[in-house]
Amino acid sequence: MGLVERLDFRPNSKQEARPKQRQDKKGHRKWAEIDRYIVDRLVPSDPVLDAALRTSQAAGLPPINVSSNQGKLLMVLAQAVGARAILEIGTLGGFSTIWLARALTPGGRVITLEANPMHAKIARANVAHAGLADRVDMRLGKALDSLPTLAGEGPFDFIYIDADQENAANYFQWAVKLSRRGSLIVTDNVIRHGSIIDAENCKPAVQGLRRLYDLVAAEPKVSMTALQTVGSKGHDGFAIAVVTADQ
Repeated sequence: MGLVERLDFRPNSKQEARPKQRQDKKGHRKWAEIDRYIVDRLVPSDPVLDAALRTSQAAGLPPINVSSNQGKLLMVLAQAVGARAILEIGTLGGFSTIWLARALTPGGRVITLEANPMHAKIARANVAHAGLADRVDMRLGKALDSLPTLAGEGPFDFIYIDADQENAANYFQWAVKLSRRGSLIVTDNVIRHGSIIDAENCKPAVQGLRRLYDLVAAEPKVSMTALQTVGSKGHDGFAIAVVTADQ
C-alpha cells in the first residue's frame, strides 16, 4: 500500500467535518477586525452609504446587507465589464443598489427587484437621497413573477442575485436567459457557514443552494466558480459566473 493509499484525509464524522464553535467565534472577531482594516484604507467613509445603513436599521430591516468592502467589490466587478444594464434580484434597503448604480456607464440603468413593500419604500428613499433615482428602476413583487417580464429589457451586462436561497437555482436560470455572452452573474450567500456540504441538511435554503451548484455544474453556457468569504458578515461566499455562449 502506497503513502497516499494509507493516508485518509476525509473526516470520519460530521463533528470533524465542521469547525468548532469556539474557534469560529474567535476567528469571527479577527475577521471583523480585518474587514475594518480594509474598509479604513480602501473604502473611504461615505455619508450617503452611512445614511442608508442608519435608515435601514431605524426601519427595522434585517442587517443582512453586504459589508462595505463587499459592496465596493460589486461596484468594481460591474465597472470591470463596463456595465450599462444591471439587474439586481433582492434590494433590501438599497445599500448594494447604490454601489451598483455608481458603477454604471453613462446613460446606464439598474433594475432592482424587491418583494417586500416596506423594504422597497426604504430603498427608494435611500436611492433618492444618494441622487441616483434617475438610474434605478425598482420593481415591487416576487422576483419569479417579475423576471419573465424583463425579456424585452435585456440583455443585462451584470446581474447580482441576493435573494432567498431556496430559489437560487431558479433565479440563476433566469439570469442566464437575460444575459449575453460576456455578462457577469454574481450570487451572494452561497456557503452559509459551510452548511452546503451537509447533504442531510434539509433546510430549504441549503437545499436550494445545492440545486444551484448542481444546475451550474451541468450548464454549458456559463463558467463559474465560488469563493468562501469571512469577515464582519461571518462565513459565507460569492459565486461568480461569466456567460460564455450567446443566448
